[in-house]
Amino acid sequence: MFCEFNENKDLLKNLLKTNLLPLAFIGDSVHTLYIREKILKENSQNKMSNYHSLASKFCKASSQAKSLKFILPFLNEEELDIVRRGRNAKPKHHAKNATNSDYSFATAFEILIGFLYLSGDKQKLEYILNLSLNV
Repeated sequence: MFCEFNENKDLLKNLLKTNLLPLAFIGDSVHTLYIREKILKENSQNKMSNYHSLASKFCKASSQAKSLKFILPFLNEEELDIVRRGRNAKPKHHAKNATNSDYSFATAFEILIGFLYLSGDKQKLEYILNLSLNV
């Protein structure tokens, strides 16, 4: 069950004061769900293995890093600050199949998506997610 909007605002406020990495946790889920829904709508006759292959092209760190670099000009100052802080976040694990730079940008991308989701800005979230498909 999803949190009520006011509960999300409180959660977001607390995360912004402390550690941004939990925003990546939620942002990864939101991004993955968005991609999976798009793939199902556009490729309804595929096998399960094909769905996974299509989704992984968008959800891997290198693709998320490219997406973030592409959408940067479309972000406002607050969002750019979230991205900057997200790139500087220090996760406890490292990417298996990505460079440190790509992993840093991918984490910042997921943090941005989590931020937009929890802030309740559905219009901007949808806009950014759609832009990310163009990379």
